[in-house]
Amino acid sequence: MAGKLYKKDIPIYLEDRLPELIKKLKIDLVVLAYSDLPDLHVMHKASLINSIGADFMMMGLKKTMIKSKKPVIAVTAVRTGCGKSPATRRIATILKERGLRVAVIRHPMPYGDLKEQEVQRFETIEDLKKQKCTVEELEDYLPHINMGNIVYAGVDYQKILKMAEKEADIILWDGGNNDTPFYKPDLWIVLTDPLRPWHEITYYPGETNLRMADIAIINKEKSAKPHAIEIVRHNIKKYNPKAVIIDAESVVKAKRPELIKNKKVLVIEDGPTLTHGGMKFGAGTIVAKKYAGKIVSPERYAVGTMKETFKKYPHLSNLLPAMGYSKDQLKDLKESIEKTPCDTVICATPIDLRKFIKISKPVVTVTYEIKERGKINLDSILAMFISGVIKKHKL
Repeated sequence: MAGKLYKKDIPIYLEDRLPELIKKLKIDLVVLAYSDLPDLHVMHKASLINSIGADFMMMGLKKTMIKSKKPVIAVTAVRTGCGKSPATRRIATILKERGLRVAVIRHPMPYGDLKEQEVQRFETIEDLKKQKCTVEELEDYLPHINMGNIVYAGVDYQKILKMAEKEADIILWDGGNNDTPFYKPDLWIVLTDPLRPWHEITYYPGETNLRMADIAIINKEKSAKPHAIEIVRHNIKKYNPKAVIIDAESVVKAKRPELIKNKKVLVIEDGPTLTHGGMKFGAGTIVAKKYAGKIVSPERYAVGTMKETFKKYPHLSNLLPAMGYSKDQLKDLKESIEKTPCDTVICATPIDLRKFIKISKPVVTVTYEIKERGKINLDSILAMFISGVIKKHKL
């Protein structure tokens, strides 16, 4: 995958060795190429690297985005856990209802053999099994497949695009973390989160997404405080006055909520939202409180990798993040669930964990979708966009 200039594979080192490697290998330039970092954290890295003598660089959009022959809609966010996936699914539904063929291209999650993951195409559940997808990948891919959407992923984004262009009228970029799009968008949508006001202008590269977007969605308004919503709205208008603002809420639904009332409940939330997204609660917590469940802390009962997760993310003491990157982690997740003394398990992950681990206790599954609150909505925005696209591309 490294190309002809490299006779051997490119070595990968732990980041904490960076000062040593800069000196030992006489490095001239260090490039930051990952996301969801506080601005202060980014500048600490820059200062460290500069102090050792190397240049520090963050790549701009001209170098990181590929131009497509087909129109591209990009869905991004200012932080992990803002609601990109529900928004992407809603957009895909609207496009398909208007007779357009949609290819969803997901942000990469390259776990395993990268050579085997150059280009991945998922249309059926069997495709997911063949690619040996992790739980985290399934959380993003399976909801699309259940809706009849074709999903592309992998690591070679030029090859992925060429294949997707052959079978789609529109490319729908479903961004991960809060990265900028890998493809140049014709319509750029960014999700913001009033449960974390100010994050939209204090995280890298989330602020870039905010500044560049055509549409800014303020999500989760039903759960947020009015003054927090107004902070986010003010920052959108200040840093991107051209952006059209859509007000929205995350509609949370629970199956069999009668199993929650006055019961001791273990809440399992979406892993990435809680860990590198920094959220202290998610949809499962909202459901537990709505139906008067008594939340049980799983921290003291956690085992193996789950125990390590609590050490790394101490703000999660009352919740169990769904971690399933390997068989060992799934085993540890199952054991941690079984050891926690509770009457009911609330599972607020994008997929039903019971398909991957056996849970002996009653389970309440939680789903969440995005719903616009005002006259300006995705239907009206996409109708105008599609009208222009059909004329330009003769679809």
